[in-house]
Amino acid sequence: MSRSALPTDQSTTLARDAEALEPAETETATFGMGCFWGPDALFGAKDGIVRTRVGYAGGTANDPTYYALSDHTEVVQLEYDPEIWTYAELLDVVWANHDWTTSQKRQYRGVILAQDDTQREIAERSHTALADRTGQSVATTVETLERFYPAEAYHQKYELRTLPVVADELEDLYGDAFTASTVAARLNGFAAGYGTEDQRHDLLATLDLPPPVIDEVRRRL
Repeated sequence: MSRSALPTDQSTTLARDAEALEPAETETATFGMGCFWGPDALFGAKDGIVRTRVGYAGGTANDPTYYALSDHTEVVQLEYDPEIWTYAELLDVVWANHDWTTSQKRQYRGVILAQDDTQREIAERSHTALADRTGQSVATTVETLERFYPAEAYHQKYELRTLPVVADELEDLYGDAFTASTVAARLNGFAAGYGTEDQRHDLLATLDLPPPVIDEVRRRL
């Protein structure tokens, strides 16, 4: 989300996103790790992950949807700060948080979708190193990303949407920029139980959301 896409009411909540890196200042990574709700929350809670979105990729059909997925896979796409994360470090998180030993149905398969030749080379080295280190066959594949199709709105920030008091408030605040909000990504992760106590405290202390909204987030933590 560019700063110009933010609503004009610069509350402290919106200011947290206004201070986030522009898309051109970030790098992008795309991973299939099973159902995309979990990885969206996992990465969204981490410092240095600027934005998250879920969608469909890895197939050949045009314009897939959840109920007409064809040969695509559920994936999470990240915009991350390259001064905080390397691509290899993100791959370490991927390997540690999905079952890479077993082939899954295509919708939920493990797949690393490289943005370019550099990412593909890093991913293939990581894939080989994992197999060598563990002595196991790695079912998760490494492929080149051809196109990413964003999933329907009701899949974006799914864990946060289980707290409708919070999600509704943020959607009203951000409008179309809700999915691309760093604040929404963090709260989505916190709602799923990810993140540290210090992270949660520091973020909530800077948000000027209504007390019932903050109370609902704290109740879930």
